[in-house]
Amino acid sequence: MKKISAEFIRQIPKADLHVHLDGSLRLSTLIELAQKEGVELPAYTEKGLREKVFKKQYANLPEYLKGFNYTTAVMRNKENIERIAYELGQDALAEGVRYIEVRFAPQLHAGETLSVADSVRAVAAGLARAQQEHNTLPAVKSGEDLPFHFGIIACAMRSFHAGMSAYYKNLIGALSQYSKAEIFGVASLELARQVVKLAREEGLPVVGFDLAGEEAGYPAADHMEAYQFVHKHFMRKTVHSGEAYGPESIFQAITDCYANRIGHGTHLFDASMIKDRKVKDKTAYVEALANYIASERIGVEVCLTSNLQTLPEIKSVAKHPVKEMIKRGLSVSIATDNRLVSNTTVSKELELLVKNIPLTRKEFKNVIIAGFKGAFFPGAYVEKRAFVRQVINRYDELVKRYLD
Repeated sequence: MKKISAEFIRQIPKADLHVHLDGSLRLSTLIELAQKEGVELPAYTEKGLREKVFKKQYANLPEYLKGFNYTTAVMRNKENIERIAYELGQDALAEGVRYIEVRFAPQLHAGETLSVADSVRAVAAGLARAQQEHNTLPAVKSGEDLPFHFGIIACAMRSFHAGMSAYYKNLIGALSQYSKAEIFGVASLELARQVVKLAREEGLPVVGFDLAGEEAGYPAADHMEAYQFVHKHFMRKTVHSGEAYGPESIFQAITDCYANRIGHGTHLFDASMIKDRKVKDKTAYVEALANYIASERIGVEVCLTSNLQTLPEIKSVAKHPVKEMIKRGLSVSIATDNRLVSNTTVSKELELLVKNIPLTRKEFKNVIIAGFKGAFFPGAYVEKRAFVRQVINRYDELVKRYLD
């Protein structure tokens, strides 16, 4: 029996359920747009930016996030955002991704000349352009290749400050009499209202709502009202949790925010990180939480390279908890997080997985298919089922060609 090869991984249909638009620009585009918009960069060559900003390894999370100061600076108008979204769609297609959910924080880009709604429209237009180019190819029409589908996930921020965008600056100024937690909650609720309206009235493929940013000290409970709003309007939910905080953060994402998926979930099994004194048996708490996530098929969006770059306690992929997640039957999908900042692709992430974690063929197939089954697909459920069946059939054909 042949091993799962890099070529097989390249050929199979893949999904990317956790990828940030502002962390996934092409370097050449960043340089070009920075020069056009008058944004100062530490270097103006791809090699220079790789050496000074977008590195293989980062000292900590703040250093990892430093690059976003430059990417978001060139994402202040519709034209640039649409181009960046289009190129991300192209890059994903080129490596065999046939379903992608692009997430971004519209309020982070909004200001005097760009509205929250227009930023969402720009992302949708860019991805739709890449979709149309692919889906009209003869190979797709004949059934030789699969069609490309996408969704947009709107990110609220757990916390923000006035320097992050003109939108946040204006909001903080207008609500100066409120506490920080209340201001954060107001921003997320306003975003929830706007994206639900865009999905309902304009038919934009905003398929999910997310909460991103620093976990410690900024609980998801501050954003409960926003999550209740999208929940009541049938929008799916995901939450960055368990990345820099423990199992309690994941529990809160599920119970307070109705999370259908968890972003990262890296510290799911770390009972030592539980801080609630009312939890007497921490091991039992983790067991119950993990079993609940598995049985309810709450997806876990695992981003290997990103975790290794920002969490020094994880020394290697072999030590990553994804091994335990798969062993326990959780619905695990592999994602990129930030294609530029982590210098990765879905194919690279899957290669890392199979090279470091011993998986059976069935386990690997489950991971691939989980990326499609767990999708917040923009169409009807019967359409999603039909697409997943196409993916499975294509996958099985490629197994016969490359592995049998």
